Amino acid sequence: MKRFFIFFLLTFTLAFAIASCQPSNNSGGSGDIVVASKGFTEQDILSELLAQQIEANTNLKVGRLRFTSALVTHQALVAGKIDAYIEYTGTAFVGILKQQGVKDPKVVYEKLKQTYAQKFNLEVMKPLGFENTFAMIIRGEDARRYQLQTLSEAAQYTPQWRGGFGYEFIEREDGFPGLAKTYDLRFAQSPRVMDLGLIYRALLQKQVDMINGNSTDGQISRLDLVILKDNQQYFPPYQAVPIVRKQTLQKYPELRKAISQLDERITAQEMQQLNYLVEGELRDIKEVVFEFRKSKGLA
Repeated sequence: MKRFFIFFLLTFTLAFAIASCQPSNNSGGSGDIVVASKGFTEQDILSELLAQQIEANTNLKVGRLRFTSALVTHQALVAGKIDAYIEYTGTAFVGILKQQGVKDPKVVYEKLKQTYAQKFNLEVMKPLGFENTFAMIIRGEDARRYQLQTLSEAAQYTPQWRGGFGYEFIEREDGFPGLAKTYDLRFAQSPRVMDLGLIYRALLQKQVDMINGNSTDGQISRLDLVILKDNQQYFPPYQAVPIVRKQTLQKYPELRKAISQLDERITAQEMQQLNYLVEGELRDIKEVVFEFRKSKGLA
């Protein structure tokens, strides 16, 4: 009975999240098609990039929606409440398909493309050109003091360190539990579960000594932080790819050409800079995206 109640509660929560998704301040969920963000800065930028690219190259009106997780966004796409969003291959492969053990980016992409087409009637389009993987981050001063470059090297110091990680990273299959086992990471006390918006501040204020972030976060170079290399290749590849409903591509064939112009057009350094402009300089996302498209000859 308890298991049934938990299943019912999770199902209801997911359905409610999809039904009550929060629209952005752009055109909301109205439009010929709707693109979505998973609810953090980089996703907001990529969602706007996708929307502007479509609007500039077709006569379609694009609505924008903002969700809070990969699972909710995926379910909304399958349910037809949205038409496209940018996902990361490793997140889809592990989090949605529950697959593991594949490290080759090309193999992950091809398996994802085939399975999404067969199982969900979704098309995984070509990568945008960058990978946004989980990043284990420490202060630059600590990296220099202990001459640390890799997670394996850092493992000998973690018993004296405090960890601070986001809730999703603590819980997900490709997150902290497996990472800790792979590298034998043991901290002075159980890692703090922290809001991602506060995690960099906590590291700088020395409340914690290691955090999880994303490799394209704009704060990393600006705040003199160091990403420890995943030298045992624990994390799967996380290439950014547009995922679109096949029915939408069939209804609006002009979409394919518009979106394909983004193939391999963004480097990790460029994505990091875009994130910094929005988070560090508080620039308007629409303007940042338009300027980027213009620099690439897309506007």
